[in-house]
Amino acid sequence: MGDICIDGEEQFIFRSNYSSVSIPEHVTLPEFVLADAEAYADKVAVVEASTGKSYTYREVVRETSRFAKALRSLGLRKGTVVVVALPNVVLYPVVALGVMAAGGVFSGVNPLAMQAEIAKQVKDSEAKFIVADKLAHDKVKDLGVPVILIGGDQVEGAVAWDHLLQATDRAGSSHHEEKVSPGDLCALPYSSGTTGCSKGVMLTHRNLVANLCSTLSCCGEEMVGQVTTLGLVPLFHIYGITGICCATLRSKGKVVVMERFELRAFLHALISHDVDFAPIVPAIMLAMVKSPITNEFALDKLKLKSVMTAAAPLAPELRTAFEAKFPGVQVQEAYGLTEHSCITLTHGDPRKGHGIAKKNSVGFILPNIEVKFVDPNTGRSLPKNTPGEVCVRSQCVMKGYYKNKEETEMTLDQQGWLHTGDVGYIDDDGDLFIVDRMKELIKYKGFQVAPAELEAILLCHPAVEDAAVFSLPDEEAGEIPAACVVMGRDAKESEDDIMGYVASSVSTYKRVRTLHFVDSIPKSASGKIMRRVLRDNMINKNKKHPQI
Repeated sequence: MGDICIDGEEQFIFRSNYSSVSIPEHVTLPEFVLADAEAYADKVAVVEASTGKSYTYREVVRETSRFAKALRSLGLRKGTVVVVALPNVVLYPVVALGVMAAGGVFSGVNPLAMQAEIAKQVKDSEAKFIVADKLAHDKVKDLGVPVILIGGDQVEGAVAWDHLLQATDRAGSSHHEEKVSPGDLCALPYSSGTTGCSKGVMLTHRNLVANLCSTLSCCGEEMVGQVTTLGLVPLFHIYGITGICCATLRSKGKVVVMERFELRAFLHALISHDVDFAPIVPAIMLAMVKSPITNEFALDKLKLKSVMTAAAPLAPELRTAFEAKFPGVQVQEAYGLTEHSCITLTHGDPRKGHGIAKKNSVGFILPNIEVKFVDPNTGRSLPKNTPGEVCVRSQCVMKGYYKNKEETEMTLDQQGWLHTGDVGYIDDDGDLFIVDRMKELIKYKGFQVAPAELEAILLCHPAVEDAAVFSLPDEEAGEIPAACVVMGRDAKESEDDIMGYVASSVSTYKRVRTLHFVDSIPKSASGKIMRRVLRDNMINKNKKHPQI
């Protein structure tokens, strides 16, 4: 850590306390992740918790290559976007890595999203192919984009996975194969960023390889081939597919994928698959602590060494209760975002001199990453123990938002700093604390919900004159979407009617959970909604009149 002087102004720039790590120059993400796989050829790489279906490392390498070849035979060229609408299944890493190995750009989407939401991503990303299962097929079949169907029989208008790969095997290698470079795009996840609605985040092979190098530097070499990771975090999320799945495959561990959370199935998977490491959200930790279902299981058979939360804030009280219930399980936290991936970790490798960050911090800065804290009013960087907007610079930073120069320029400055929209500070020991969010995104059970999207839907209702959406703290979900709505003079709809109207247009996690009618929406002189005022008013109202 240290400070420098630029143009006569002192700059406070903080770096990791630990040594930098080298990043391989000429590898793609699939090459990096599957390197040395032949030494683990017969070891299970991925297994489905519900069915037991599995792929060995030999099968992952072979099927990834077959799918990449099949995509090229269909006409995929470097830079072509492929939208993947699949749940967490054993084939998911093969699909994602196959797209990237072919030179394509993987863009995961929630298969449970509304048809209109999926269509929006397909259109915005200019996708040329969609990979879907039978459940998602009905939502994508009429989008005018070729569909590759996973599982089940042949469906009219779609190409069946098995048929495609078999036909490609028979055809041989007559198609043109373009060289894929580290600087090429490989992923286009969609994020609400620091403002408003969803945008495509352009990530290159080098971005993701660099981040894996920084993250895995905190793992001991003796862990290679030894770790079993729970893959419950959605793989359509960049944290799920790279931070969890690819990191485990690079370390030649085993990923146990789960489609959805149900406490009994979750605990059964932890015990039956000897899971060591479980990246989860606070809502699951709460269930593990409070539900009587937990006591149905022989917890002494748990091999679980650590859990990690990264997608939502972890309340100190929940952490304490979890540690009391599961005294042998380490609680780790991380901090990152789609535009950069992991920035900090709370637990490193003690054999390399890494310490353990303080409780309630999000950890220490990872190697190769620079962080500074900026006064949002003056733009000046701030010294230790002084809260400011968290800005990060490294080789992991996204190239920008797809087809959105204005939003890119608001988030990435000319010096390469990514402005996160989060407010935090670093202490004397190099531990980073997040104290607030400048951005107004709601984190519901780890999922991002953009207030602007819900406000737009509310304002489409003929009886609604004005609306504001904001977050409220919630013990189970972390945060919930709440709304204040100004109704027209002659409106007859109830608050429940308006919540139902929104629910009919969005995915379950985006639904407004509490809504109140108000006379007006407070706004600043510049016309911005004063969400914090509404949030504080509703919290105070709930304290005075708690729900029974």
